[in-house]
Amino acid sequence: MPQSPLNIEGIVDDRGATYGDYTTQAAIAQKMKDEFRECPGWVYLTFPQRESLDMIACKVSRILNGNPNHLDSWVDIAGYATIVATRIPKA
Repeated sequence: MPQSPLNIEGIVDDRGATYGDYTTQAAIAQKMKDEFRECPGWVYLTFPQRESLDMIACKVSRILNGNPNHLDSWVDIAGYATIVATRIPKA
């Protein structure tokens, strides 16, 4: 039995209903990421730390632009922070 084609438009519509207008959400995320990169400590971060902050900015922008009660966004933020925390050497 052949699989049905992926309904990209439906997925985009669903995401828009949860996260709001993509252009606005992307602008919020990019502004936050620009601010991160201007901070003096950015150069001292590891790649996983930088990437986690970028992903957290994306998730925060979705919360601010869309449904703030979408649990997955909050869980994802905690997940990215946990990934970094588990890679920091214990003193």
